[in-house]
Amino acid sequence: MPSIMLDTETMGTSPDSVILTFGAVMFDPFSDEEPTKPLYLRLEIDEQTAMGRTINPDTLAWWGKQDQAAQDEAFSELDRVSLEDFATQLNRYIVGADKIWAQGTTFDICLLENLYRMMGRPIPWEYWKVRDSRTILDLGDDSVKKNNASAHNSLADSYFQALGVQSIYKQLGIKKK
Repeated sequence: MPSIMLDTETMGTSPDSVILTFGAVMFDPFSDEEPTKPLYLRLEIDEQTAMGRTINPDTLAWWGKQDQAAQDEAFSELDRVSLEDFATQLNRYIVGADKIWAQGTTFDICLLENLYRMMGRPIPWEYWKVRDSRTILDLGDDSVKKNNASAHNSLADSYFQALGVQSIYKQLGIKKK
């Protein structure tokens, strides 16, 4: 069963912040195989604010200082999906996953769980499946921590975080049980 690495780009740091984009890849942390089956979605912003999700002015100012390509990608109105469509696609994507990874367990996971609660939908993973890539990356050398040329793109971030976990597992000699 595959693991999933996910990432979000948001308009704040609180659990009720507006989610701009969501990216995920499937991967096997025990192998050198490239992460596969990317899922990338831009979520409808107005629908989120209408339900009470928030935009933090400091985060908005932070976005204004980021690379123009990252801003254009995160804020593009192209192909935005409704929250129901997002939840349906994510739920289908997660079926069969053995672990759900994120860069820390108190940001992306909390944002998504909060969104599901606000929507009145069950969270699509069990709490014991959640894993933290940031802790794993801290165990290895610095070469895997910053190899993402597309920082602040949720799909690129999830891809490079998955590669990082694979690299650290290999460095540490971690094998499947």
